[in-house]
Amino acid sequence: MSANEFSPAGSCLISTRQRHRVATVTVRDDVLVWVRQGVKTLVRHATEQKIGPGQAVVMAKASQWDVINDTLPHGRYEAFVLQFGEGAIQAFHDAYHASFPLKPIDACFCLPVNRDLEQALSRVGDAISSPDLSPALRTHRVIEILLMLADLGCVVKSPEKLTWPDRVRRLVAQRPHAGWTVDSVASACHVSSSTLRRRLEESDSTVGKLVREVRLETALLLLQSTDLTVGEVAQRCGYGSHGRFSAAFRTRFGFSPSRLTELP
Repeated sequence: MSANEFSPAGSCLISTRQRHRVATVTVRDDVLVWVRQGVKTLVRHATEQKIGPGQAVVMAKASQWDVINDTLPHGRYEAFVLQFGEGAIQAFHDAYHASFPLKPIDACFCLPVNRDLEQALSRVGDAISSPDLSPALRTHRVIEILLMLADLGCVVKSPEKLTWPDRVRRLVAQRPHAGWTVDSVASACHVSSSTLRRRLEESDSTVGKLVREVRLETALLLLQSTDLTVGEVAQRCGYGSHGRFSAAFRTRFGFSPSRLTELP
């Protein structure tokens, strides 16, 4: 996997006043979720893991969950989300793998957020959002978090070679509003349309399916982390029709997109 294929670090603040359950969430990149208000519940194989205020959970890439974001007890769910980024994860493994010979997590790892970790998470959030800091310093801030987690027994896997569905998802995620077709995706990936179809078929996938996944997952994140209206989110995610977007969103997630913009 070359350096230019690495996903970057990212962060956002998720906030909602409505309890909601999202079925079958696939974690696309290793993330840490720090719950500030409310309760997050992860459901997997008929077991539940609750993460309350002042706690965090590290979720492994490719793990799948049903996720409940509950606004109780104070009427709001709020969480800081840190996507580590594959560049920082690889740099951590290159420098410190021998110091932490631990089995990487394949599901999740829960932990309390003490004062030191809280301050480090605040620093990394500021670093990622600041246009003035160098990429090297941003990576350094993320590695600090990865080192703190490793001290607690949590190590995430080093990046693996991208699958073809992952390549397409990353391409579409850069411009989810674009009118993606098999031909345009194949051209961007420097392969023929027939080759792209064949490689995606090996993973039981298609361009159309991947475009829908990316658009709806992007829409969910925008509704949780911005003040955009449902109509604005629909446009940013490639839906010209508000009604068509709402229907697709409800079919995928089990509730209307307007639920995330409503007051209790």
